[in-house]
Amino acid sequence: MWWISSFEPMMNGYVRFKRFGRTVTHARSVFAARNVGRYQSSKTENSQDGNPLLKYLTMKIKATGPITVAEYMREVLTNPLKLIGIWCVSEWISGGKSKSLNLVELGPGRGSLMGDILRVFNQFQYLLNTCDISIHLVEVSPKLSEIQALNLTKKSTEPKDEDTSSCYKIGITKTGLPINWYYHIQDVPSGYTFYIAHEFFDALPIHKLQKIQDEWREILIDVDPEIPQKLRFVLGSSCSLIAKTFVQADEKRNHVEVCPEAAIIIQKLANQLKKYGGAALIADYGHSGDKEDTFRGFRSHQLHNVLLDPGTADLTADVDFNFLKMMTGNSVSSFGPITQHEFLRNMGINLRLKVLMENAKDDTMQTHLMQSYDVLMNPDKMGKRFKFFSIFPCDRLEQTSKNKYPLAGFTELEMS
Repeated sequence: MWWISSFEPMMNGYVRFKRFGRTVTHARSVFAARNVGRYQSSKTENSQDGNPLLKYLTMKIKATGPITVAEYMREVLTNPLKLIGIWCVSEWISGGKSKSLNLVELGPGRGSLMGDILRVFNQFQYLLNTCDISIHLVEVSPKLSEIQALNLTKKSTEPKDEDTSSCYKIGITKTGLPINWYYHIQDVPSGYTFYIAHEFFDALPIHKLQKIQDEWREILIDVDPEIPQKLRFVLGSSCSLIAKTFVQADEKRNHVEVCPEAAIIIQKLANQLKKYGGAALIADYGHSGDKEDTFRGFRSHQLHNVLLDPGTADLTADVDFNFLKMMTGNSVSSFGPITQHEFLRNMGINLRLKVLMENAKDDTMQTHLMQSYDVLMNPDKMGKRFKFFSIFPCDRLEQTSKNKYPLAGFTELEMS
């Protein structure tokens, strides 16, 4: 009978699972903590002790009632959001197990991603109990911050008048960690930090620039003089200051989208990582400086004219990862962007799928698993369009090139 008594990180980037005084060495995949069940025989399939995901699902069902098959599949197959939590744990180990860690999320939405990360942290509490962890959310919407607090905390309050910190809300997470809210990333305290930005940069405001006879002119929005209350795109009359500031002399495209706010944020992250250490993981729709017009609107999950009925659709533009990389200069090292297909493959999704398919009880479940896998990995779906990009202090790149600490998600982990 197989069972896991400990999870021990090794210096070569692998983990050692101990059982009955013997050891089994396996690649430190982001699935390691969730896949311990695959080392167990069928006699222990119903045991929760060795399967953190089963324990989590059981507690969730008991607390909120039965879940749909679709929700179960999202949790079991990959749960990409949970993978980010395990990515953080892996990088914390590789970075030398800092005694303190600021976990910062930019634009946390309803708090779902942070909730998944915190559950992963709780599963790795025996590793992280030596680290003083605090959570920091950068959120400009008071309404969303209330939803986040409801989902993540036991109780949240406004800081007291005598509190000199720059946060506007404080609380304790359901797993017992301090959590703070900020309007601006500049207000987040310095220190060893992991920055997470999941579908954050694609919502930042962009400037659209068009090259006309070797001169960059900005695309503006004006009222159509022939149709009242209708908006239209027009060209500015002179060379744009934005173009002079951000467009490189060797730019080959005739149409570019520039995001000054993204430049400010990524430079802030780079400076903090260079000085204090840590990592930043950016997951978003984007490209490597080769696309032109990506500005689009979505309403009810359908494409929507960006100038029609303003305020009724979500506006977005693909992230130019080459621009982000350029804005960091030589202050930090960068990895990616790589496709979601590559990232999840490096994380071990193919092995995970194989195990789930072998344990699927009927053809219907196997079909559902393959359909979910296809959505995540197919280049014509999420597999190619969604990208992962990361920045680190420069010495992290040296570690990876020497294969001392494989970089989870960006380095293909070998199985042995």
